[in-house]
Amino acid sequence: MAGGEASLIIYDGDCVFCQNYVRFTRLRETVGPVELLDARSGDPRVERYWRDGFDLNEGMLFVHKGRVHHGAEAVHILAALSSPDGAWNRLNGLVFSNSTTAALLYPLLKLGRRATLLARGKRLIDRPPSLTE
Repeated sequence: MAGGEASLIIYDGDCVFCQNYVRFTRLRETVGPVELLDARSGDPRVERYWRDGFDLNEGMLFVHKGRVHHGAEAVHILAALSSPDGAWNRLNGLVFSNSTTAALLYPLLKLGRRATLLARGKRLIDRPPSLTE
């Protein structure tokens, strides 16, 4: 985001894959402050992004320098911007820094998230009530 504001990642806090992905991705070294926001937190920004047309069940969000990246694009940009330090970040960069590869593999990540939520007895993220009426 502009003006030295923190970048923002909105992810599903009930998804163990999502939690680990945002925890292990090393961005602070390359982009500065990064705020992690659980899409289930009730934070008003989450509703704003839903209202803007971003379905958080279809993908995480990465907001950086005033631009919103969703789903496969978010994972691609995160991989491209992440520090190459550590095995996880090198692998992440190798696989997802190519936008075509990210687009092809992201549906598998979504499927894994849904299967894991189902196995843990968790539901998809509820749309804000103001958008379901």
